[in-house]
Amino acid sequence: MNVKIVENEKELQDAFSVRRTVFIDEQNVPEEEEIDELENEATHFAAYLEGRPIAAGRFRIVDGYGKVERICVLKEARKTGSGKALMEEIEAYALAKGLHKLKLNAQTHAIPFYARLGYEVVSEEFLDAGIPHKTMIKNI
Repeated sequence: MNVKIVENEKELQDAFSVRRTVFIDEQNVPEEEEIDELENEATHFAAYLEGRPIAAGRFRIVDGYGKVERICVLKEARKTGSGKALMEEIEAYALAKGLHKLKLNAQTHAIPFYARLGYEVVSEEFLDAGIPHKTMIKNI
């Protein structure tokens, strides 16, 4: 598996493809909510297995935090370590940018995954795109 920072239009479309499959097709998030006005200010990441995109996410700096967003893994690639590898690459990027606090809004079903990576819940449950979430943070 290869996790990388998106560097060109093809890789960006690969990341969007994974996000569309997971969030729009599987979870029924409206496309205009999933692909939003913040795409151009974000750093995008994609994970590949045998040349095929299997996971994606994006990263922004918001209020002094590294904000981890849109983390997703194709159904057939879940439980393979690809999500963890993606998160590790994003965290390494954040550290390289001098950031030591990360924040994300986790779908409640994904909280155990993020907790295993050292994230802690810091909010009550809220809805985003009609899906229950909680905010989590991690010091790195």
